[in-house]
Amino acid sequence: MTDNTDLLPEGLEDRLPQSAERITQTMRACLDVLHGHGYDRVRPPLLEYESSLSRRMKGLSTRWMFRFVDPSSLRTLALRSDITPQIGRIAATSMADRPRPLRLAYCGDTAVIRANQLDPARERLQLGAELIGADTVAAAGEIVALAVRALTAAGLTGISVDFTLPDLVDTLAAQDLTMQPDTVEAIRRELDTKDAGGLKAVGGEAYLPLIHATGPFNDAMAKLRKLDAGGALGSRLDGLEVIAARIGDLARVTLDPTERHGFEYQSWFGFTLYAKDVRGAAGRGGTYKIGGSDEPATGFTLYADALADAAPQPETTRTVYLPIGFSESKAKRLRAEGSRTIEQLTQDEDPITLGCTHILQGGNPVEL
Repeated sequence: MTDNTDLLPEGLEDRLPQSAERITQTMRACLDVLHGHGYDRVRPPLLEYESSLSRRMKGLSTRWMFRFVDPSSLRTLALRSDITPQIGRIAATSMADRPRPLRLAYCGDTAVIRANQLDPARERLQLGAELIGADTVAAAGEIVALAVRALTAAGLTGISVDFTLPDLVDTLAAQDLTMQPDTVEAIRRELDTKDAGGLKAVGGEAYLPLIHATGPFNDAMAKLRKLDAGGALGSRLDGLEVIAARIGDLARVTLDPTERHGFEYQSWFGFTLYAKDVRGAAGRGGTYKIGGSDEPATGFTLYADALADAAPQPETTRTVYLPIGFSESKAKRLRAEGSRTIEQLTQDEDPITLGCTHILQGGNPVEL
């Protein structure tokens, strides 16, 4: 009979030393970039009351979260599936009196009950930044450029940024006072699948150009400009051009103006990050309103563990074997210089088997 007690649940895995080291280096590289740009790190708890998490972000569903009753309060707790709502709570409560704009960074584990087929992981290391109290093109530009710089610092290449306008259909539909809400929703649904025939069938023929206004940024923008002859999108399109200019040569920029997947709570602007060898999206971000306080914010989330799988292998660190009776001061100096040390415990140890590259002899490390 096979003993299954040590098997992990589906979608969860152990990260062994080499993999864990890559994740750690990726996390440090990204957080260093955020710290260098003035973003202060906060650490919200892993669990919160379900009601608190659900009210801070429009479109966030707690049905994908692990939930259980707190024996102390008898209220329902939820294991976070996204850290962004927690940052919104902190900004609206503990840091409500801090000067705006408020720049916060975070990194922590999240979990979901069920993953999708394209990404079977149910646990993710989420890392990101939030710029709170500013809903401007300048704020959006800072956030996008910061996300790209973080990916670059982690060693990722082939970075691209895909812009979207989550409320595009609503903005255009508002110009037609005769259009019914159910028709607007049907148009959104057909645009999600890029179904030209379905779009015509639901009365959205005027929105057909949106299906083709995708691809390289400049080409897609030219098509959107033609569609927006009435000027309803003028200021937003101008804003997109300013944000794209901020990125410059840091990344390739594309545009898919009707993309809604992953942008359940974003308002006028959203973006998806991609990088070479990263399966699926490397991260997402955009503008939104914090539930409860209705304060504007702009931010992004990176999936640090997924990035680490595509990041370059860490450089091998010199590991020095310290024989019995070693000099503690010399060992301390080696560690200060960046070496790792492993102390001898028994006479029959093999330094090479233990992963050592050098041995301390005569006060100096000698290559094995």
